[in-house]
Amino acid sequence: VCATGGVISVGDDFGEQQLTEAELKAVVEAAHMAGRRVTAHAHGTAGIKAALRAGMDAIEHASLLDDEGVQLMKERGVFYVSTIYAGDAVARMARSGALTGDYARKALAVGDMILRSVGKAHAAGVKVALGTDNIFESHSTDAREFELAVKAGMTPMEAIVAGTRVGAELLGWEKNIGTLEAGKYADLVVVRGDPLTDITVLQRVQLVMKGGAVVIDRR
Repeated sequence: VCATGGVISVGDDFGEQQLTEAELKAVVEAAHMAGRRVTAHAHGTAGIKAALRAGMDAIEHASLLDDEGVQLMKERGVFYVSTIYAGDAVARMARSGALTGDYARKALAVGDMILRSVGKAHAAGVKVALGTDNIFESHSTDAREFELAVKAGMTPMEAIVAGTRVGAELLGWEKNIGTLEAGKYADLVVVRGDPLTDITVLQRVQLVMKGGAVVIDRR
């Protein structure tokens, strides 16, 4: 659900709300009746809080998250899907000249905003699940979100948990994935080095196992 936008559309104000709270509530009701979870793409402060009041299960981006929004997230057990990578990527594109005009103006604003919002929510105890919204670069670089999460204030272990166990909980798949336990799918990666001392080693995966079978081996 796109609750707010303003980042992609040229000419509108950053963070403009695009759906009414009544519309958001109707979406949530329909999804929950079908046994589905629903998440909102929300950048602006008003849209974030409208989506939270409407009963969303998760918010993605939450670039302009304020203290009231953080409190609503925490009280309602709503997940915050971080997309620091996307903000960082578009800011780099603006600085390089790949984006210009209104695109560049918004891109330069959103990068630091998402970083600060994730840090604020995490510090307050909101459940943060790592996401990237990476439509700008190769998905082979997605693991940079771990590094950016640490920059936002997480410890390396907290960032790893956000990208594994918390993500599984958000999807309702925690019985099958998210942790290494007997009876689960045995999905894992192997890296050289200790990510607890250098989180960037997660960007250099040596082996990938899916369902207990090795599918990539770069050793």
